Amino acid sequence: MTKILVIAKCKDQAKWEAGFRTHADLFRTVYGVSKPISYGMGEDNYIGACFETSDLTKAMSAISSPETAEAMENDGLLRDTVKVFIFDKELAV
Repeated sequence: MTKILVIAKCKDQAKWEAGFRTHADLFRTVYGVSKPISYGMGEDNYIGACFETSDLTKAMSAISSPETAEAMENDGLLRDTVKVFIFDKELAV
């Protein structure tokens, strides 16, 4: 499983969260996610979502998909602010 972190800015955090919480099926079918998604909100309307996928290629393709673009637009996410991080390294402590 590969972890992916997505950070972006939205117009309104409450509207974004309400929309985001309706996308479980999109993450399950288009992204290959089968575990809960962690997410949070920060200052200046920034949001972050961290999830694990069994298929990194599928998930990265999904980020650019029309389904994701539509979901982001409906949720008020500012697409030009989206940053994606792949967690492919680990520090043992």
